[in-house]
Amino acid sequence: MKTSHKSLYEDVQIQFKKAADLMNMNPGIRNILSQTANEIVVHFPVKMDNGNVKMFTGYRVQHNNILGPYKGGLRYHPSVDLDDAKALATWMTWKTAIAGLPYGGAKGGIQFDPADHSLAELEHITRRFTFALGNNIGPEYDIPAPDVNTGPQTMAWILDTFLSTRPQGERNNNLHVVTGKPLNSGGTLGRDRATGYGVVTNISEWARDNKMDLGKCTYIVQGFGNVGSWAASFMKQKGAKLLAVEDVNGILYNEKGLDPDELITYAKNNKGNLSTYPNAATIQHKEFLSLKADIFIPAALSNQITMETAPLLNVRLVAEGANGPTTPDADLILQQRGIGLIPDVLCNSGGVIGSYFEWLQNKRSEYWELEEVMEKIRKKVTEAYSNVSKTAKDHKTDLRTAAYIVALTRLEKAYLERGIFP
Repeated sequence: MKTSHKSLYEDVQIQFKKAADLMNMNPGIRNILSQTANEIVVHFPVKMDNGNVKMFTGYRVQHNNILGPYKGGLRYHPSVDLDDAKALATWMTWKTAIAGLPYGGAKGGIQFDPADHSLAELEHITRRFTFALGNNIGPEYDIPAPDVNTGPQTMAWILDTFLSTRPQGERNNNLHVVTGKPLNSGGTLGRDRATGYGVVTNISEWARDNKMDLGKCTYIVQGFGNVGSWAASFMKQKGAKLLAVEDVNGILYNEKGLDPDELITYAKNNKGNLSTYPNAATIQHKEFLSLKADIFIPAALSNQITMETAPLLNVRLVAEGANGPTTPDADLILQQRGIGLIPDVLCNSGGVIGSYFEWLQNKRSEYWELEEVMEKIRKKVTEAYSNVSKTAKDHKTDLRTAAYIVALTRLEKAYLERGIFP
């Protein structure tokens, strides 16, 4: 699933410029939104299990907080760098604005491969990173969440470390410093499946608009982590047939269909490795991308659909579960080929919407049942899709540009109302 591309942040700027031009955005506000507010880089030592000390580099980029606290995930991956963090933080600003949340955008992580470290080392790395960030995060300032190779356990370590630095009397007022926590540590029911649920909710809305019966559809999924697996499970509930799955260990294909829930169970029992799953054939990457299906859900890393790979796709719709899976050049190819696309800033927004409801419950000291949380997510996602779809028709443009216009319009209004200090 690897591909080469010059700069993720350049992609963000290209997309931003297209939308800002089309809506004739205020030049001063355009200048503000074209820059990040803060770019934090920390280098910190951690003692390994063997007693050796290793240095790590961590990032936290805060793009904009005019609408509310910075919000965004932390990822652990060798590809993490300042450029990617800037791009992802900017996308988070657009994503929260599109969803109508009182949040800004941030992103960050640590540049390393967690597979090379023990659980104890991962805990030490996480706690030391949290301490290094210090007051650059906070429940009303910047709220991290899980992302690639991080999850509830990571958030629990961050929470505990952050609370340990607060005065005793203030600790219970800071439980919402991170979201995506385990249930017993202040997490919410439904947060684990929120992103995948949002992807399928968007697909359902698009299918209705385009008179496509999901119960008769086929689809392929790239990436079978949290987002891809839950999206596949919800697609199964809609009656759609999963033809192929690609992940870091290879590709599984069965023309008669794969059972997502069976795959999820198999992955859990085999440390996430699907390569030995028996009820499927193995195919190559180009063959996977060329499969005839109705829907493609890229839910892995960025820059997977490029000028080279976009011509291979044989689907009606691309639903971006990942952040930045399609380059601007590939966007144009898909449009020319008549392939629909639900952009990442809309399609995978169920995750941050779920995080918002966890944050809100922590602030209010409330507990909501699963059905209540999922209904709130569904309502937010469908409202966002409706706004973007209407904007696309009004401006006679694609859904990605329309999503940007929805976000930028909201941000522009906030700046025009509040003015620029001093």
